[in-house]
Amino acid sequence: MSDRIGAPGLGISRREFLAATGGTGAAALAGCTAPVREGASVTETTQDTGLQQSDGSDLPKTSPPEVVDATERGGEVTLKSQPAVHDVHPLETMGGPVQFPRVWAFQADDGDLSVPGPIIRTAEGEDVEVTLDNTDGKRPHTLHFHGTQKAWEDDGVPTTTGIRVDPGEKHTYTIPANVPGTHVYHCHYQTHRHIDMGMYGVFRVDPAGYEPADKEYFMTVKDWDSRLNRKMAGEDVEYSPRTRNPDVFTVNGKSAPRTLHPEDGSPMIVERGDTVRVHYVNGGYMNHPLHIHNHRFRRVEKDGGAIPEAAQHEMDITDVAPAERHTIEFEADAEPGIYLMHCHKVNHVMNGSFYPGGMLTGLVYKEAMDTDIFAKLMEYAGYEA
Repeated sequence: MSDRIGAPGLGISRREFLAATGGTGAAALAGCTAPVREGASVTETTQDTGLQQSDGSDLPKTSPPEVVDATERGGEVTLKSQPAVHDVHPLETMGGPVQFPRVWAFQADDGDLSVPGPIIRTAEGEDVEVTLDNTDGKRPHTLHFHGTQKAWEDDGVPTTTGIRVDPGEKHTYTIPANVPGTHVYHCHYQTHRHIDMGMYGVFRVDPAGYEPADKEYFMTVKDWDSRLNRKMAGEDVEYSPRTRNPDVFTVNGKSAPRTLHPEDGSPMIVERGDTVRVHYVNGGYMNHPLHIHNHRFRRVEKDGGAIPEAAQHEMDITDVAPAERHTIEFEADAEPGIYLMHCHKVNHVMNGSFYPGGMLTGLVYKEAMDTDIFAKLMEYAGYEA
């Protein structure tokens, strides 16, 4: 079992988490079911989501995205993609279950498949050779990295470079680490379809002299039209990118309440007095105004560009456009408790007709973990210690 707790980045260990919860363990959470509105059943609150799928296949399931330190790997990373089943929220709680019966998930080297893909991290000046291994693939792919000035042939666009990685082939891209900041990578073959099938991830270049915050997290948000994923799994559904109508909204690939699961989800766990740095990435096709309750933050980077201190100001919402990256910083200076982080297009904070759900997670103070309300949230998320 992974020792990582919370969203990808620099959080707390599983041991620290268990110590902090002080009793919200397996015995307290076993056999839990979620509440529904008064007079309603779980079926009534979820019957029109259209998302309740049994995979009925032997495909692997995805895992949470991992942080891959390219420097530790000698500046070389191999990415593969393969079909998988992706549990957005697997339980009958708060509008679930929500499942994609087919995604095309990335994996780095011998790591786990994930949607979003692995977070490839390096340092300024430490270039990365990324090999796209499509030897076992069934369709062409490429890799395109934002936020790096690279050779023309490494741009990853088959139409303009003439380079496409067909099934049975490999290709290595040289990705210079010459633009510090948080960036994104994705497949650029049939882009409108391949990103929506899960072929996207984060590329992070730490600037020279980088000083980590006390807590640092990556948050990738995305909107999905599940008809595409279901169509690719063989279901008889109509889908066209021209009539794309998103019905699933995720943070790091999960919808609430699964986002609050400390190992499968993406809660931001902090302690009072921490300096917190969050890297937002929008992997979807819609703007998402992201809001944190009860905390004021400063936007310090946009698309890898450092924002001068004189241009920074306190805010509590930042609107992240498709493919944009915003890095924010704040102090965990509120009364210790549990506060939401969510898209403020409030219909994006839903699972089908059920609210709340969707593009929502929590900023959780470690000091508030040993409470009944936190235990209840873990119950909804399906966590068992």
